[in-house]
Amino acid sequence: MPPPESATAPMVFLDRDGVLNEEVNYAFRLDQITWVEGAFSAVRRLNQLGYRAVVVTNQSGIARGFYTEEDVRVLHVEMARIMADNGARIDAFYYAPHHPDATIAAYRVDHEDRKPRPGMLLKALQAFPTDMQRTFLIGDRATDLEAAKAAGIAGFLFKDGRLDVFVEDCLAAL
Repeated sequence: MPPPESATAPMVFLDRDGVLNEEVNYAFRLDQITWVEGAFSAVRRLNQLGYRAVVVTNQSGIARGFYTEEDVRVLHVEMARIMADNGARIDAFYYAPHHPDATIAAYRVDHEDRKPRPGMLLKALQAFPTDMQRTFLIGDRATDLEAAKAAGIAGFLFKDGRLDVFVEDCLAAL
């Protein structure tokens, strides 16, 4: 059951590539997405516990000209639909299209949203009333954990295995 829009709820931040789906360099089409084992049940469990699930992902492929922001938005709509088809809910997607070495000049910036900076997380925390004591991030890189720390929340490093089992360990550690 989703938390009411005005209700304070805990939030889980999930990196996309390497956490929800297998890492593939510059994935931007649904046919490039292979879900991590236990991804649907992990998000479903968090939803059942009242967590808002928010994806935060660096997408430097946009800055490098490999795909567009619209490609990413379309993929995220499809990913949310597949999650919903499996009884799980993603409340929001945030992505950082910038990179300091971008080939497309408009994206060539060390932007506040690009992890390890906390911009995406701070935007989500501002958008939703949040129980900060129970809020955390799951990422697969040190930069994800740095962003969590900068946002004042716990961060957990996921390397491999079943995401649902890992989520239970994270919840127990809070």
